[in-house]
Amino acid sequence: MRKIEKIIVHCTATPEGRDVSVADVTRWHRARGFRTIGYHYLIGLDGKVYPGRPLEQVGAHCVGQNAKSVGVCYVGGCDKQMHPKDTRTAAQRESLRQLVSELKARFPGATLHGHREFAAKACPSFDVRREL
Repeated sequence: MRKIEKIIVHCTATPEGRDVSVADVTRWHRARGFRTIGYHYLIGLDGKVYPGRPLEQVGAHCVGQNAKSVGVCYVGGCDKQMHPKDTRTAAQRESLRQLVSELKARFPGATLHGHREFAAKACPSFDVRREL
């Protein structure tokens, strides 16, 4: 298993209410030249946590941070006009909280971050450190 030092939270940057699947994100990422989906987990609108890239594999979700991090992504992050907005459903909020808790237990030294801490983006459209 890789040494995990960071858990990085992302959003799909899609409009609120639009359902997005692992297959959709995989297709988007392959179009960008990735081998497969770059995130290790995707949280659907209904709160279901879907596996993405295996944890044992380096992700492709945050330039300069992939080797020692886990990428977690929730579906949404934009309003209908594609402006950044925290669009997490109650189910997504709970699933994200639970998944982060499980990952922190598995990787006790890992710190928690939003993608925007490493890139000039609004992603994940909420303050990860304050909320989680």
